[in-house]
Amino acid sequence: MERKINRREKECEEKHSNSEGSEQDKEYKTSLITLNVGGYLYITQKQTLTKYPDSFLEGIINGKIMCPFDADGHYFIDRDGLLFRHILNFLRNGELLLPEGFRENQLLAQEAEFFQLKVLSDAVKSRWEKEQLASRETTFLEITDSHDRSQGLRIFCNAPDFIAKIKSRIVLVSKSRLDGFPEEFSVSSNIIQFKYFIKSENGTRLVLKEDNTFVCTLETLKFEAIMTALKCGFRLLTSLDCSKGSIVHSDALHFIK
Repeated sequence: MERKINRREKECEEKHSNSEGSEQDKEYKTSLITLNVGGYLYITQKQTLTKYPDSFLEGIINGKIMCPFDADGHYFIDRDGLLFRHILNFLRNGELLLPEGFRENQLLAQEAEFFQLKVLSDAVKSRWEKEQLASRETTFLEITDSHDRSQGLRIFCNAPDFIAKIKSRIVLVSKSRLDGFPEEFSVSSNIIQFKYFIKSENGTRLVLKEDNTFVCTLETLKFEAIMTALKCGFRLLTSLDCSKGSIVHSDALHFIK
């Protein structure tokens, strides 16, 4: 008799547990929203789409704005499906994060205005203005001898981020070649100055350690600059000093996309 009662109690507990689990699953599923934006499907949570009150997406989800459905019953929004990726990432992260080399600021600003996301629209416009300003200014990096500034390499490009990347790469290479001698060069905003930048017998400029061993050639730094530029999608527009007859022997490099 006790066994039957225990079995019934166990069955009741299992049914109750299963019903609670199914209710939770149901609530979780209803919190997921599928959007068809220009033919691209995006699945996200309701709380993501309603993050900004009075936005277009919040209006759709909360029934304030009428929105058509596609053949599968998903909300259909006739906008740029590829760019919506950045709209959704902004809603998720709360900040504008775009891939390197992004060039569709104007289109993204229009999308942000359509979705009534003023914060995003302002962020895109600010980014766009900074890029336009930077494109009108040629940025440079100078690698030089602290005793003779005529000796060295100058790198020109109209992309500040690229110059920063080149600079960090050259500093990294120089540190690895000058292990134990970090005082051999100093770094400022646009200049890397070496203490001992001299010429060897064959004309190659080298960094000289206190024990008179050559460890870091200027050609190595040029090679690193060119390889970094190519990996970032830049091309060598011209060698600004072609009189030497070779890029390796040039005193300046100009990169552009």
